[in-house]
Amino acid sequence: MVKEISLNEQLPSFSLEATKLNTCGNSDLLGQWSVLFIYPKDNTSGCTREAREFNERFSEFESAGLRIFGISKDTVASHTSFSKKLNLQFPLISDPKIQLIQSLNAWKEKSMYGKKYMGAERSTFLINENLTVKYIWRKVKVAGHVDEVFNKYKELTIDL
Repeated sequence: MVKEISLNEQLPSFSLEATKLNTCGNSDLLGQWSVLFIYPKDNTSGCTREAREFNERFSEFESAGLRIFGISKDTVASHTSFSKKLNLQFPLISDPKIQLIQSLNAWKEKSMYGKKYMGAERSTFLINENLTVKYIWRKVKVAGHVDEVFNKYKELTIDL
């Protein structure tokens, strides 16, 4: 059983292939607040909508000092195609061995049409410049989520 990551814990150490960066690891998130959103699969309706909504707000997030990273178990080739199709301005991290996804406790048993299977649970992590997890959303519903993330970031950094 994987220990549930909690608020104010360090982001687990990782180094994985990604679009835009070749490899992405802790050092890429260090020094600036980041959003790490885990999604189940490239080119599915909810995941496409979530990526598109983060992308539409990219410049607003960037000017507020907040970086965006998407992650799923899809391959870099799949991510590259998905990223080009949506013209994404942020990296997509490939975690085919589900190392980071599992260490963030977002690999869960799911059920569709009565059939059980393991898959990524849509989750988002707000991480500060020192790689400390400052907020966690589990079982994310896409509608309104990007606004929630941005507003929580503003709320947490208002006095910084």
